[in-house]
Amino acid sequence: MIQEQLNKTIIEVCLKIAKREEGAIILVGSCDNKPLVKQEVKPFNVIENPKLLESLALMDGAVIVDKFGLMQYYGTMLKVNKLSLLKNSGTRHQSGLSASIKDGNKVYVVSEEDNKVRIFQEGKLVVEIDGRTKNIEKQVPEINNIMESIGWGTASLLGAGIVAPAIGIAAIPGVTIFVAITGVSYFIKKLKKYNVIK
Repeated sequence: MIQEQLNKTIIEVCLKIAKREEGAIILVGSCDNKPLVKQEVKPFNVIENPKLLESLALMDGAVIVDKFGLMQYYGTMLKVNKLSLLKNSGTRHQSGLSASIKDGNKVYVVSEEDNKVRIFQEGKLVVEIDGRTKNIEKQVPEINNIMESIGWGTASLLGAGIVAPAIGIAAIPGVTIFVAITGVSYFIKKLKKYNVIK
């Protein structure tokens, strides 16, 4: 239950940042990091204080939140593999993708260039949400329900990886779920099973 609420809160915060045409990176999990600013804000529950999370996410560097929703670090540089894993992307996306490789990490990246929120898990792009889509913030509960009902693990298992070609399935306007071409039929069956699509 906490994971569902945490995901919903972070997506809502990321969409607010995208609407402002700003960028951010929020990591749920753990990663070696180097704080760029003095850590004066004590750990807090991001579900209970999304406005503070938004403020901290707007700073240079990443926000790291543990799996229980407690903010651990902000304004921090993620120490990750420097390999170029994502074509035509900047440092924020490279760091997010690299940090998501660690087991259990989920990384939310907001692009100031195209106002999209990208969610990475297990080294794969799993979901992309277009912050410019009209009333997209009203769709957050449905986005969350889709990801919970099919299972984040399913999407990341089948997600857009470095090697396997992938396609995006738009289950909701403005939201693309990435699936490896070899897993499309399985993924669609799963969506139908949970009445996400007819």
